[in-house]
Amino acid sequence: MSRASTFLQGGNVHANGVRQHYLRFGGDTGERAGRDAVIIVPGITSPAVTWGFVGERFGTSFDTYVLDVRGRGLSSASDTLDYSLDAQAADLIAFARAIGLERYSVVGHSMGARIGVRAARVQRPGLARVVMIDPPVSGPGRRPYPSQLPWYVDSMRLAREGTDAEGMRAFCPTWTHEQRQLRAEWLHTCDERAVIASFEGFHSDDIHLDLPHIGVPVMLMTAGRGDVVRPEDVDEIRTLVPQLAHSHVPEAGHMIPWDDEEGFYRGFGDFLGAPLPVGVDARA
Repeated sequence: MSRASTFLQGGNVHANGVRQHYLRFGGDTGERAGRDAVIIVPGITSPAVTWGFVGERFGTSFDTYVLDVRGRGLSSASDTLDYSLDAQAADLIAFARAIGLERYSVVGHSMGARIGVRAARVQRPGLARVVMIDPPVSGPGRRPYPSQLPWYVDSMRLAREGTDAEGMRAFCPTWTHEQRQLRAEWLHTCDERAVIASFEGFHSDDIHLDLPHIGVPVMLMTAGRGDVVRPEDVDEIRTLVPQLAHSHVPEAGHMIPWDDEEGFYRGFGDFLGAPLPVGVDARA
């Protein structure tokens, strides 16, 4: 079964002192009207366009915005920009305010999950729910994040020189040709300084200190493969977030919707206020 694209527009806003680029899907009409909007915050080297297929599906049920985090995609980047977790979280809050969202849920993947957690700690009005998708649980005194920095740096340098799907195969061997081609096209837009700062932040920022201060519903979605979040990590997070809902996608690695797209959508249930349709192709 297929349906028309839900993509509405791309755009830029000036918020928290930087240009923030976004892609919007679905809008706030029809059955989406009255539901909380969703802001999707991708991971460390994922420009918004690479999450467009997820935005398409979310757009069937929610007014959805996919962000380019500062230093990625078409958002601001420079050698003087602050790439800290605090700055990224402030960007998220300012973005929601700049586009006039009264209530919204944050769905963050990996680095984006950490951004959502830090933003939720400050208890800003309007932020209704947080979904943490396979967040790095590294931090001071904790085990390191399983991916290595050279994997990111080497692939970004190759993309800056110019490469294609075949060049990305060594870095993403399980991805489809289409997925690798899109990464090859857009990875050069990731500022190496931003990525290094975020990777270092995985080990210097402890989001476990933020978690007890979140007063809204929280979902943790974990992958069965990839070794980012282990069962003992889930247990610890449960002690810090009593209201936690946990969803597990056993057949997926860290890039969950790339590995098991339908399992990813099923994993949300009705946590966001309505279920996501499963078994449809919104990219027709």
